[in-house]
Amino acid sequence: MVLKYAIVHEWLTPKATGGSELVVREILRHIDAELYALIDFESTNPESYLYERSIGTTFLQDFPFARNGVQKYLPFLPIAIEQLDLRGYDVILSSSHTVAKGVITTPQQLHICYCHAPMRFAWDLTFDYLASSTMGRGIQGILTRYLLHRLRQWDVLSANRVDYFIANSKHTATRIWRCYRRRAEVIYPPVNIERFTFQEKKEDFYLTVSRLVSYKKVSLIVKAFNELGRPLVVIGTGPELKKLREMAGPNVQVLGPQPDAVVEKYMAQAKAFVYAACEDFGIALVEAQACGTPVIAYGAGGARETVRDIREYADTGTGLFFSAQSELALVEAVKTFEAQSGNFNPEMALKQAVKFGPIIFEKRYLAFVSRCSSRFKLR
Repeated sequence: MVLKYAIVHEWLTPKATGGSELVVREILRHIDAELYALIDFESTNPESYLYERSIGTTFLQDFPFARNGVQKYLPFLPIAIEQLDLRGYDVILSSSHTVAKGVITTPQQLHICYCHAPMRFAWDLTFDYLASSTMGRGIQGILTRYLLHRLRQWDVLSANRVDYFIANSKHTATRIWRCYRRRAEVIYPPVNIERFTFQEKKEDFYLTVSRLVSYKKVSLIVKAFNELGRPLVVIGTGPELKKLREMAGPNVQVLGPQPDAVVEKYMAQAKAFVYAACEDFGIALVEAQACGTPVIAYGAGGARETVRDIREYADTGTGLFFSAQSELALVEAVKTFEAQSGNFNPEMALKQAVKFGPIIFEKRYLAFVSRCSSRFKLR
């Protein structure tokens, strides 16, 4: 029996190029599957690997301004994903961080979900979202809270449509259990480490590369380096770009969005890569280590699985953690790093990064799908 596969992802646009999209791309390299999403603007993008590919979409495709962010139509996302007719497939592979796992399947179909995170704005980031948005105030705030309440209900309900969960980290697996009471196999996402150049000799500056949104805590990094007076380079774009440029001291360069080649150059040359967010996985932390660049990171989330603190692993350390998302904690971490800098071995960082390469993902993901498919055939 030759199984027919479909892959379901949230949205496919030129602006969506994060870790979840890298997972979809890697799956498509190894599994012959049809692709579906809420919206698709990549099949018409000549620069995309999906150019001229047939991709199934929902009614949101024709909504005004959907290309620039379908999230603005949040109340419609669950309804839209449920309209995808996937009855012609044996195996559904969803790549989900919002609603993709909510597709409707039949008892004769196998559904395996690679979960990047339960929808963060409805769960652990609810209060951050409400505090940072005008939608969290007044009458709008009451309606937004009710919408998020209903989204949480739908999110738990739709989790029951999944036969097997895969999590992108142990941290995410814990969140899946907390939100859905479902077990998940941990398979780390593929990090394209070959894209980066290993460089042993570093220059005298620190680096952070991130989307410039509030929960990434880039403003915390800028404030800490304003106090330290150490050179810092910030690369990324987002709603906080203007604010960060205004608060940056003379020692801080906020470069905004940059081409891949520029990012790769700075990654390889930086004295250390600094990160203050609590990430589900944190691809940038692995990319930095692929360059032989040590990492100074907030010690929570996926960072605990990808970075080895030199205070715990004296011979194989690849960075160090700070324990609180505060300027004081980061300032102290940078000072500790500088005291320990001679103990870091760049080759250990590269060795650590290799553990998260595409080949590892390919082997583990395909093996898991094969095991689940074998059980499905026996049903």
